[in-house]
Amino acid sequence: QVHLVESGGGLVQAGGSLRLSCAISGRSLGDYAMAWFRQAPGQEREFVSAIGRSGGFTRYADSVEDRFIISRDNAKNMMYLQMNSLKPEDTAVYYCAAENGGYGTTAARSYDHWGQGTQVTISS
Repeated sequence: QVHLVESGGGLVQAGGSLRLSCAISGRSLGDYAMAWFRQAPGQEREFVSAIGRSGGFTRYADSVEDRFIISRDNAKNMMYLQMNSLKPEDTAVYYCAAENGGYGTTAARSYDHWGQGTQVTISS
């Protein structure tokens, strides 16, 4: 059974940085394209970033382009999201997701496995 666990969330001031991590167990990370989504209170879950199985392909939402960097270490079964120049509007619960055999789509319905989420709060 595949299990995803996020970590690294917290409270930081605007302009600060955080690094989120996602650990996968039960299957090899290399079997999955991976992504980060986020959901703010009262809003729909939205795509943040995705990375292909080998890490050669990445994509970002316009709102985080040039501020966030997604990466993965298949040998360690870990995925990361480096978040810089954080803004109050980045406040949300961040989820990692795994797409079996995929390439990293923006559609949440394409993802097979989800973590429980980690809270990120940015103060102004």
